[in-house]
Amino acid sequence: MAQASPLNVAVVTGGHSYQVREFHRLFHGLAGIAPTIQHMDDFASTPTAVRQAYDVVLFYTMLLDGPVDSNLPWYCGAPLTTLTELGQTLQGIVVLHHAILAYPQFGPWDQLVGMTNRGKFTYHQNQTLHIHVADSGHPITRSLADWDMVDETYTTPDLAADSTILLTVEHPHSMRHIAWTRQYGKARVFNFQSGHDNVTWANPNFQEVLRRGISWTAGRD
Repeated sequence: MAQASPLNVAVVTGGHSYQVREFHRLFHGLAGIAPTIQHMDDFASTPTAVRQAYDVVLFYTMLLDGPVDSNLPWYCGAPLTTLTELGQTLQGIVVLHHAILAYPQFGPWDQLVGMTNRGKFTYHQNQTLHIHVADSGHPITRSLADWDMVDETYTTPDLAADSTILLTVEHPHSMRHIAWTRQYGKARVFNFQSGHDNVTWANPNFQEVLRRGISWTAGRD
């Protein structure tokens, strides 16, 4: 059997600092994933055909303003147009960690993550979490056992009822739902609250869920 070609993944950053070398190591180390790590300015400045040529777009952004297309510096491109195009094709979408909090006044992002009032949150760093596999039959979490890891947590409003919950935690400083899937237009969406820094990125269970989540959104399940 011929081996499937690597998935071309746009990894979009912006609005939040991160450990650059370790972040690149994480994505370049995921089997079957060919990442192109870029700032939102770069992603929104490329033509639609270039953006839609990626198999998956993964957001690791925490841009809180807008999005808008007008009255921006030339290098910002057209972020409103770019985000409005999401879900028009089968291109997979992954929303990772603080990206679930991005664009708190932008209704389509609420639909993407399945959560409203996203500006109302608190965060807690270096929390020890027991991750529970809530759906052992889903391709992203199939055959995985519960595990412990350290990560930054958020407290946020509850998810919409039409989300499929994959991972949960019971922790006084964390939202209960850690990983979930949704449908957004034609696109599969995987939301994963985890992923603050290399303490979490180095965890093999985190890596496996992230890899599977990317593959699932691309239809490889």
